[in-house]
Amino acid sequence: MGILNYENDKVSGEDQFIKRLVKNRKEGIIFDIGANIGDYSEKIIKSNQLMTIYAFEPHPISFSKLKNRINHKNFIAVNAAVGEMAGEVNLYDYAEDDGSSHASLYSDVIEKIHKSKSTHHQVNMLPLDDFVKKNKIEYITLLKIDAEGNELNILKGIDKFLKERRIEMIHFEFNEMNISSRVFFRDFYEKLIDYDIYRLLPNGMIRLNSYNPLVCEIFAYQNIVAILKIKN
Repeated sequence: MGILNYENDKVSGEDQFIKRLVKNRKEGIIFDIGANIGDYSEKIIKSNQLMTIYAFEPHPISFSKLKNRINHKNFIAVNAAVGEMAGEVNLYDYAEDDGSSHASLYSDVIEKIHKSKSTHHQVNMLPLDDFVKKNKIEYITLLKIDAEGNELNILKGIDKFLKERRIEMIHFEFNEMNISSRVFFRDFYEKLIDYDIYRLLPNGMIRLNSYNPLVCEIFAYQNIVAILKIKN
């Protein structure tokens, strides 16, 4: 039922999600938060070259690979972490595999969950409310977040856009990283009150009709999509 489907992007449902909800659109703006080396952004471009993508990646090693990998007129790479407030923060990664896809603002993710020695980089962090205002962005088609436990803080940093119903879809993960950040699934339900929430399946998705801790508070890999409700 959409739990621990992390083997690959087909099994997780990510491939089908991108094809169904992005491919046939004439235009739109995608925010790829935690872009790493660009796998997600590249899929978007291959599915629909008319979409404009802002890809945010704070890790200096990963960002260098991201920028060199994707050369497209509608692709903008941003070397920054995203969060609730502007400032400088530490980004933790494996000491022996620096530049991994598990880099996190929480040292626990590397040291306790993955049981490895960590190294860190000081990186800039920005809230998306400031970014969209500065760049005169009026609407986001898809906000994808892969931030190893920092997802809720990113949503807090774009609170104005959420309240004004200017984000159509949000795609994020819920997993054991949320133990390190002390975030419950209930926190997402309360933040995303204008959205229907789904768990991705390999060939579709299942709606989580209402919050139930027995169903929702499972700290194991889940691919979650929130879709803006249509006003009556």
